[in-house]
Amino acid sequence: MDSADRAITRLLQSWKSGDGAARDELVSLVYERLKKLAGGYMRGERAGHTLGATALVHEAYLKMAGAEVDWQDRAHFFAVASMAMRRVLVDHAKRRGRQRRGSGARETVFDEGLVVGAEPDPAILEVDEALEKLAAIDERKARVVEMTFFGGMSYAEVGEAMGVSEATVKRDLRMARAWLLREMKGGGTGSAGN
Repeated sequence: MDSADRAITRLLQSWKSGDGAARDELVSLVYERLKKLAGGYMRGERAGHTLGATALVHEAYLKMAGAEVDWQDRAHFFAVASMAMRRVLVDHAKRRGRQRRGSGARETVFDEGLVVGAEPDPAILEVDEALEKLAAIDERKARVVEMTFFGGMSYAEVGEAMGVSEATVKRDLRMARAWLLREMKGGGTGSAGN
């Protein structure tokens, strides 16, 4: 664990103990990384989009700040951040979808290059629905997908957050991706593999 990781973990523990100054210092320490992750989600969106990278970070932070979380360490923080960003994106897509009922669905491609959009995006809603189904079958595999694709975490970071090896993360991600592709193409449900 490097000094930045230790600093984040120390600040999380202080925040958990009620130190508001620690929370503010933590935000300044992780803000750029969160903004970079959010920028990856928003890349390629239309000009004038109503939800930009900065707004995504801010909305995710508000969700996290209002939640009662037993902060563990840096990896745990970024895992929670990935969940918060996913929820913000899904909620935004649902709101936009309600505003624009009847828009045509697009084909969804699920791979390493998945770019999450926020136009009333049936793709993000389809991925979210499939992830919810996967979580009902195999929670760990769903979390690995969430942290990797929505959180932009490396295999090592996901392994640290989940308490499993990097090889297990890779295997879980490979099996989850296959299951999600099958599910999203209408191939039915079933075991997510072991």
